Amino acid sequence: MTDPQVAIFMMVLFIFAIMLGFPIAFTLVALAVFFGYYAMEERIFSLLVQNTFDIMANDVLTAVPLFLFMGYIIERANILDRLFYSIQVAARHLPASMAIAALLTCTMFATASGIVGAVVTLMGLLAYPAMLKAGYDTKLSSGVICAGGTLGILIPPSIMLIVYAATAGVSVVRLYAAAMLPGLLLAGLYVGYVMTRAIINPKLAPKLPEEETNVPFVRVAYQLLTSFFPLAILIFCVLGAILLGLATPTEAAAIGALGGLLLAAAYGALSWDRLKEATFLTARTTAMVCYLFIGSWNFASIFSYLGGHHVVESWVLAMDLSPVMFLILAQFIIFLLGWPLEWTEIIIIFVPIFLPLLPAFDIDPIFFGVLVALNLQTSFLTPPMAMAAYYLKGIAPPHVQLMEIFRGCMPFLLLVFVSMVLVYNFDGLVNWLPSYIYGR
Repeated sequence: MTDPQVAIFMMVLFIFAIMLGFPIAFTLVALAVFFGYYAMEERIFSLLVQNTFDIMANDVLTAVPLFLFMGYIIERANILDRLFYSIQVAARHLPASMAIAALLTCTMFATASGIVGAVVTLMGLLAYPAMLKAGYDTKLSSGVICAGGTLGILIPPSIMLIVYAATAGVSVVRLYAAAMLPGLLLAGLYVGYVMTRAIINPKLAPKLPEEETNVPFVRVAYQLLTSFFPLAILIFCVLGAILLGLATPTEAAAIGALGGLLLAAAYGALSWDRLKEATFLTARTTAMVCYLFIGSWNFASIFSYLGGHHVVESWVLAMDLSPVMFLILAQFIIFLLGWPLEWTEIIIIFVPIFLPLLPAFDIDPIFFGVLVALNLQTSFLTPPMAMAAYYLKGIAPPHVQLMEIFRGCMPFLLLVFVSMVLVYNFDGLVNWLPSYIYGR
């Protein structure tokens, strides 16, 4: 076998191993060492040590544990129930007010946390039973919780965008600015869809009883002042510091972590057990991301050394694709990978295969990254491996069937594709804000 053939066999063997359920990070390292020894002999061990050191010294990745800690602290600070109730009261006169409140709460909490499983689970425990009790359609309520809970992948300060920036070697700051409008666009499409459905068919989202909507203005203002604004100010300070160049993403993440601690203390929810649990979860998730980086970096180095990237590049270029067709092909492959894999594996392992091809098609890696972030929303909403649906099913009332949750996700899945088409056709949604703030 030639070296390029060995590289392709290495990739096929990796896909086969993860389908069997082997740990992905350690499978990557094992294959990199095995095939690396074939290609480089003893030098593979020096490469393994050097790549590990380079990843651990990556300044961009330092922001990951700090943003994770911020999310886990806020998640355990009993802020979510206050936030949902205050937004619900403020939106009480709108059609499908509870669903809109759930979507806006998901958007804010996903922005602060970025942990999809946590957002879907907590909102499923808080807002989902309330909507069902109010007579909301089961499918509509399910889609609202599942779709809203995944927005943290896209809306800054997204952990996924940090990982993509480190993988692609692009500016996290510009990537955050580029993802801001598409993220708000998608959230706005969700809200618009829910309101439209409620106007067309009010039975899907019945109006609340008059005693629940007849709330004095002073009480509404107080609820917003004590729940919505503190979290909104924290998010604004973190993102503002990053986008305005007042702090690096790592420094802003540290501000966010401190702000999360202060919010938890202000709400009387900061205890030693919660602090210990948040620290443990942060360390565990960070270790997972870093081990994936170590494995993928070494795997990619050996794959490229054997000529695997050249084979893929030659195959794609030989198809004589236009930039549009290349984007469709790449996004379709990422869409399919989202069924069996988490976003971390897709970003760290498979996206680097496409990155060297972007210059050949004159595609900006930041624009490509935003499309990938939009696309990865689908991995949580597409049956049969729609993880957001499984998260919700795990805490839903027994009478709610998994197929109902799947059907509820379908309209929101379609809206994700609509947003991707809009972003491609109106690239100013991605390029305008970073160009306005930082220049071209």
